Amino acid sequence: MTYKTGGQVTRKAARTSTLRPILLAASVAVSVGLVTTPDLALAQDFRFNAVSVEGNQRIEAGTIATYLGVARGETVTAAELNDGYQRILASGLFESVEIEPRGNTLVVRVVELPTVNRITFEGNSRVDDEALSLIIQSESRRVFSPSTAEADAARITEAYSQQGRIAARVQPKVIRRSDNRVDLVFEVFEGGVSEIERIGFAGNQVFSDRRLRRVLETKQAGIFRALIQSDTFIEDRIEFDRQVLRDFYQSRGYVDFRTTGVTSNLSEERDGFFVTFNVEEGQQFRFGEVTATSDLAEVDPDVFQQAIRLRSGRVYSPTAVETEIARLERLAIREGLNFVRVEPRVTRNDRDLTLDVEFLLTRGERVFVERIDIEGNTTTLDRVVRRQFRVVEGDPFNPREIRESAERVRALGFFGDAQVEAREGSTPQQVVIDVDVEEQPTGALSFGGSYSTGGGFGAAITFSERNFLGRGQRLSLGVTTGVDSSNYSFSFTEPAFLGRNVAFNFSLSYLETDNASAEFDTAIGNFSTGFTFPVSENGRLSLRYGAQYSEITNLNEEVGSIIRAEADRGEVWESFVGYRYSYDTRRTGLNPSAGVLLEFGQNFAGLGGDSTYVESNLRAVAQTRVWNDEVTLRATLQAGALSFSEGSSRVTDRFKLGSNLMRGFESGGIGPREVGPGDVNDPLGGDYFAVARFEAEFPLPLPEEYGITGGVFYDVGSLWGLEETNENVLYEDFTARHVVGVSVFWTTPLGPLRFNFSEALSSEEFDETQSFDLTISTQF
Repeated sequence: MTYKTGGQVTRKAARTSTLRPILLAASVAVSVGLVTTPDLALAQDFRFNAVSVEGNQRIEAGTIATYLGVARGETVTAAELNDGYQRILASGLFESVEIEPRGNTLVVRVVELPTVNRITFEGNSRVDDEALSLIIQSESRRVFSPSTAEADAARITEAYSQQGRIAARVQPKVIRRSDNRVDLVFEVFEGGVSEIERIGFAGNQVFSDRRLRRVLETKQAGIFRALIQSDTFIEDRIEFDRQVLRDFYQSRGYVDFRTTGVTSNLSEERDGFFVTFNVEEGQQFRFGEVTATSDLAEVDPDVFQQAIRLRSGRVYSPTAVETEIARLERLAIREGLNFVRVEPRVTRNDRDLTLDVEFLLTRGERVFVERIDIEGNTTTLDRVVRRQFRVVEGDPFNPREIRESAERVRALGFFGDAQVEAREGSTPQQVVIDVDVEEQPTGALSFGGSYSTGGGFGAAITFSERNFLGRGQRLSLGVTTGVDSSNYSFSFTEPAFLGRNVAFNFSLSYLETDNASAEFDTAIGNFSTGFTFPVSENGRLSLRYGAQYSEITNLNEEVGSIIRAEADRGEVWESFVGYRYSYDTRRTGLNPSAGVLLEFGQNFAGLGGDSTYVESNLRAVAQTRVWNDEVTLRATLQAGALSFSEGSSRVTDRFKLGSNLMRGFESGGIGPREVGPGDVNDPLGGDYFAVARFEAEFPLPLPEEYGITGGVFYDVGSLWGLEETNENVLYEDFTARHVVGVSVFWTTPLGPLRFNFSEALSSEEFDETQSFDLTISTQF
């Protein structure tokens, strides 16, 4: 390759100066070195009194002589000279090397590789220069290496491939400068994103393609392809999906499932892939006989047999087995049995498609935890990570407990990556737990605005931090203002109060309405604080204290006598203590397709304040999937009761049913109502309510990538009860309303949206119905 001077070569000229001539020159130099020294190749032994180095500018002659390894006056063979020649060439400092004997002098002629003046990138827009600089190994002010530059081009290409741009090409080129320097330029052709046009399956009989596609991390390209990254073709993600499919089938009893292959066909335009997973489902197995045995004299197998919750006939799931092992090992610790391990022994019965599981309690190795080392937590305090471990230094080492602790560290949501590994400690009987984490942002500051024809413009500012000061604490502050209302809120949660598994929370809120179109204005302030702690594997108990201030002002002339009398009471203060118990099997239940949530709580007011009452709330939710997990069935029961023994309730205290509790009606659209002369029509709320909601969610005959599913629902409920009434009050007694409707669920980048279209089958004359509402879809 002929290098030109920096003043003669432009950037355009550099595009014709690739690295291939440099690599070719280096290979030619090897041949020249051998051809020009025929005597060297034929002679057997040599002795040189001097070594002369020519052509070097930056590299000292002594350094080159060191690589050569030929001492003055010593006899060397031709093979030793060749080895020295190869060492000089392998140093990566020279473009060419020649060795020539001249009498008693050995002449070494070298051509040094240039140094890199600067490194630039051209043609890149999807990945900035800073990110590409972190990928390459070539560096400025270092010796230029053609092979390293070619490898860097391959690394950049691979980085684009990981973004789904498999058509990307990178060409390294050089611009010759003065003083044996070059500018290294990486010309990037990014190409387009190779999207996944279609994901299909071959060999699946039990689960449909649509159901399996919901399991995969990889998605088909949809209408929001410009906003999401999961529809690009990435080979590593495809490999991950193979494991996801295996876990999905095995958790449903298909223990023989395997993916025999994945075919990826590129479209003719090279901008899309058609991916097909070839699977073999096998047969579904169920649990057969489940027993607990032991080969240890101090272990009573009957105690552990009674603790087993797996029952014969349940669909087999490795997760259920792991859960049972963890439960039995925790029981062993409570019984004072250290180093006891539970080993599952599975016996296959192909005739009746069952798997017998024997939990064998045996003695494990006597290994202790020497220490727990945490690295990478630049913001989060060590104790936040350490409290996710139920073991401390000196405790017996349990691999299963360490894996569960690692999952708890990842579940914090504070780290982009968290790796937990165990290695041998200072002795074979000790292990060191290494925790390597990578911090990620945990705070958010959001701004929003709103506009309505009746209320005008509004603004919202919200700040939230999930890891306040690196202590694992949650803090949120919100301000929402509009023409007709203002809402201020503050909350703080300490998840490990005094280092215990007890959460402490504190919250304040103030809501003020000033709506010219409303019948009255309100001001409501709330204060609450309390503790939450576990009482069982699935149960948690919350104890709290709270206070509330409320006031009703600015009544218009059309307000009825009941609300007017309640407003005349002026400011009302309430002080209460309460509790709430919740039982949740969604995470620890053995059935991955079903779950139950039960919540019951009460507030007891009367510790000071103007009222004495008991408020009770109940919520029960059950969910299951049927028809090969294609259809989700959900039933919800909610009820509440408000009973005053001193004072009486006001419209700001009583329950109201809106679309969040019962679809098909406006907020305050049902329940007791005062209807009187003129335009008096006041929804009063009720002291009691009960609602049952039943719904089904199912796929629609639309492309999977649209993220649209359908649903149907049926709601029945009522709101009733008043302590003070008159002859103008309607619907004070229990009267059931019935609503049916259809829903459209749409998973969008903005969040899961739910469109409800409802029809009231049973309603009263003054009820305010609602035929459509749009909400954020939530899962119980």
